[in-house]
Amino acid sequence: MTFSFGRVAALCLRYVYLLASSWPRLLELVYWPMLNLMTWGFLQNYANASSNRTLFVGGALVSGLLLWEVLFRGQIGFSMSFLEEIWSRNLGNLLMSPLRPMEFVAALMIMSLARLFVGLLPTTILAVAFFGFDLAGLGIGLVAFFALLVITGWAVGLVVAGLILRHGLGAESLAWTIMFVFWPLCCVYYPLSALPVWLKPFALALPPTYVFEGMRAVLAEGVLRTDLLAAAAGLNVIWFVVASWAFVRLLNSARAAGSLLSSGE
Repeated sequence: MTFSFGRVAALCLRYVYLLASSWPRLLELVYWPMLNLMTWGFLQNYANASSNRTLFVGGALVSGLLLWEVLFRGQIGFSMSFLEEIWSRNLGNLLMSPLRPMEFVAALMIMSLARLFVGLLPTTILAVAFFGFDLAGLGIGLVAFFALLVITGWAVGLVVAGLILRHGLGAESLAWTIMFVFWPLCCVYYPLSALPVWLKPFALALPPTYVFEGMRAVLAEGVLRTDLLAAAAGLNVIWFVVASWAFVRLLNSARAAGSLLSSGE
């Protein structure tokens, strides 16, 4: 059976209807990014008015926050669309239909981008209006940063989806918590040099670390570090291949254990 873009589009349309029919779902997409922006943005305003501005050069705090939201919202948007099927006990119906697993994953990726756009567009506008965030200052690197972080989010979302398939809703909390394990290691608000030596190898194994280091290089030096982007892209390929393999293995394991139809309980 060949890959069908029609089936992917049909599944995306289902998720669009779910979002459009529930204003709380739409509000949640915007609420948390805006809350984080206002909190950290005013902190940066205060820090910029103080004597020590080395850690806040060029709006690095707000830039780091917005890129972190891309990473986190990319993963949570993927996971939330998947969880909608678990909560509605519709997953068994989908897997018994002609829908292929990779078509399901493709639809989740598309909806992750849609959720990300809805959540971050108004937040970015506020960042420019209230805190002087220089969107153009990141240049062409902004597109690369965005793409690399989204792919990392998808890789993590795939593993989370596989774990929920295999272990049921007992693993549901991973959808909200797993990305925060990476927060201190990805160097979102501080350079890699701030980490202790024993933690640096773990940080260097994470694609977002290179993205945030690259973001600071653009803001502080006006230089787009292509070596950092290449390292992040290479690691993303490894991460995504391993995550896809893990998802398929966990899906097959869930089928063998008969846990798919009971995953909504």
